[in-house]
Amino acid sequence: MSFIEWIRVVFYGIVEGITEWLPVSSTGHLILFESFWPMQVSDDFLRMFRVVIQLGAILAVCVLYFDRLNPFSKKHSGSQKQEIWQIWVKVIIGCIPAGVLGILLDDFLDAHFYKWQVVAATLILYGIAFILLEIRNRSVRPKIRSFRQMSYGTAFAIGLFQVLSLIPGTSRSGATILGAMLLGTSRTIAAEYSFFMAIPVMFGASFLKLVKYGLSFTAPEILCLLTGMVVAFVVSLIVIRFLMDFIKRYSFQIFGYYRIILGILVIIVALVSPGLLP
Repeated sequence: MSFIEWIRVVFYGIVEGITEWLPVSSTGHLILFESFWPMQVSDDFLRMFRVVIQLGAILAVCVLYFDRLNPFSKKHSGSQKQEIWQIWVKVIIGCIPAGVLGILLDDFLDAHFYKWQVVAATLILYGIAFILLEIRNRSVRPKIRSFRQMSYGTAFAIGLFQVLSLIPGTSRSGATILGAMLLGTSRTIAAEYSFFMAIPVMFGASFLKLVKYGLSFTAPEILCLLTGMVVAFVVSLIVIRFLMDFIKRYSFQIFGYYRIILGILVIIVALVSPGLLP
């Protein structure tokens, strides 16, 4: 691989690390950047790369929340360990809908929904949804301010919202955060639940893509994948801390405006330069 190709891989890792956690769609951004600055790899490798690179971002959650999610830690009391087990059960319950439909619809979504029209539409639609939700929440106090207050039924309902993220441009974090807040959770719990749900979902999605690809990697492909994952991991450590601090003081409304502007930009580019976007 050339030096420029390595720079491109690093850039993709940075984009993944930023957009995986902000409710702006990491897959949507990668699809758009691929159109302007495509990687010199096969289509099969690229489809696998854009999913498996997210493992680096997921590992950042595992590191930052290791004690919080470790029921075997000696630092926790009996009641705290019980609460952690309950969190994990709620995470698994919430992942069931997207996990099942993701396996069943993976090929169909790859073939029919990875298009600029879909990305633009979902960016704008969910951008408007975030703005309206935050306007509503100015006069509505969240009922669920801790994981103890979240029922298993609510966890499953949030998982149904996560199914929406199977469509490119929606944003996995955006769909789960939006759904969680609509169901009465605070911004902090909605964001953290989104982080935790990402762990089994993205490990499962990455495993599925790796199996489909066949594990027949060349040495440059392995280095390319590992480089993207490492960069995504480091950037994610920074972005997750930033987001959790940000939402303690501000709303998600700014991300709604960003999504709308980006969606309109995608439409303009597609109309001005037909054939540039997939």
